[in-house]
Amino acid sequence: MSETMIRPEARTLVLNPRDNTAVALSNLEAGTVTPQGVVIGKRLPKGHKFAVRPIRAGEAVTKFGQIIGFAKDAIAAGDWVHEHNCGMGGADGTLHHDYAFAEGAVAPEMVPVAERATFQGFRRANGRVGTRNFIGILTSVNCSATVAKFMAEEINRSGILADYPNIDGVIPFVHGTGCAMDIQGEGYQIFRRTQWGYTANPNLGAALLVGLGCEAFQIGKMKESYGLSETDTFQTMTIQEIGGTRKMVDWGVERIKEMLPVAARAQRETVDASELMLALQCGGSDGYSGITANPALGYAVDLLVRQGGTAILSETPEVYGAEHMLTRRAVSREVGEKLIERIHWWEDYTRRSGGEMNNNPSPGNKLGGLTTILEKSLGATAKGGTTPLTAVYEYAEQVREKGFVFMDTPGFDPVSATGQVAGGANILAFTTGRGSAYGCKPVPSIKLATNSDVYARMTEDMDINCGDIIEGVSIEEKGQQIFNLLLRIASGEKSKSEQLGYGDNEFVPWQVGATM
Repeated sequence: MSETMIRPEARTLVLNPRDNTAVALSNLEAGTVTPQGVVIGKRLPKGHKFAVRPIRAGEAVTKFGQIIGFAKDAIAAGDWVHEHNCGMGGADGTLHHDYAFAEGAVAPEMVPVAERATFQGFRRANGRVGTRNFIGILTSVNCSATVAKFMAEEINRSGILADYPNIDGVIPFVHGTGCAMDIQGEGYQIFRRTQWGYTANPNLGAALLVGLGCEAFQIGKMKESYGLSETDTFQTMTIQEIGGTRKMVDWGVERIKEMLPVAARAQRETVDASELMLALQCGGSDGYSGITANPALGYAVDLLVRQGGTAILSETPEVYGAEHMLTRRAVSREVGEKLIERIHWWEDYTRRSGGEMNNNPSPGNKLGGLTTILEKSLGATAKGGTTPLTAVYEYAEQVREKGFVFMDTPGFDPVSATGQVAGGANILAFTTGRGSAYGCKPVPSIKLATNSDVYARMTEDMDINCGDIIEGVSIEEKGQQIFNLLLRIASGEKSKSEQLGYGDNEFVPWQVGATM
């Protein structure tokens, strides 16, 4: 022991008594004796894991009381545990879970209506409530993206928005698809749901839908499918029909000028928290994500659900390996099995694409201490709190059920959030450990830093520091802070990403299938 250095400031955390790993909460130099009595073999960055006892080759590696991988070789106590010695799958290359469908669903104690928290929202004619009041310009195809941008730019240059202070802006939602696709295929159906979902999102007070005219995604067919008609808050046109770019831009600018006073009639009023539909996202995750920000956000989700509100967990590749934690909370076997059906879809999808589910975590995630998708997913699911899983939706489906729900989306944040907004989300919370720069129009996004270092470096981007949980702030206290901020942001306070102007380029519909 004479060659070791005992550092009282060496801080570590064992998350569950069953774990054979601990997390370093500070950088640990080689030779450091940890509070668990083991000697660190090589320098260990904070956020990373080390073995608290010897782990045999092939033995399960555990964190959160769950399996996060299997030892590739024997791991000595005090050794760094990461991708060099910990991999996915058991001896047969797979990991099997007991899904225990609906065995752990316990109904939460609901807050009486008279005692619910409130916020100031925009009540729409159909009864839904928005947290913002934008006018949107949607494009049926990439070929009409430029005219949509020209329309928005001309409105913004004109200064007319200064006359309508309760309108948050005019947004062109441009994208790279809409044609060269199978109109009978899954990708087309996803895109159609996304377009309709944005048009119907309660954070839009009015919308234009503009196209080229000859594209695969026909505006007329979408209107027919959803029973839509032209109104003073919804208008459509194509470049070919009106006679060219300049005429199209002039038409759009005039329609927006007509819509502005109509959309401006909406006024904020007091509504209870049951009208919030919260999208949950995490990006640039690290070893702290599952310890600080995600469980704190999960506590805020539990508060919201008890108020009668809704929270949408997504990013299916990032619940992979932790799906058994969700199936237990399903309100029925049918709901749980629908989640597993989507998991199997992703397994097949990655096989067909020549990939594997463990291609996630990203290099940045791994630098932050995450080793396998199992570990990342166990931390990511903590965002969903503890209440029953009431429904599972496909991408961009309209969310109808209250409470905690799941939507099948990719893990790529802009694509995932686009599906959630199309599903009806009117506010978004985003946890990050590496420092994701993200915003989401028309839905305000709040950023939760998982560690104090990234919060200090990126204070202008981060709304809340959850790193102080490591310093002793309770999960409950931080969760309440998050919930209170959600109410203020929903009432009109600007999030950091809104102050920076993010959100113009984050409309990214999921493209599934071949481009013809």
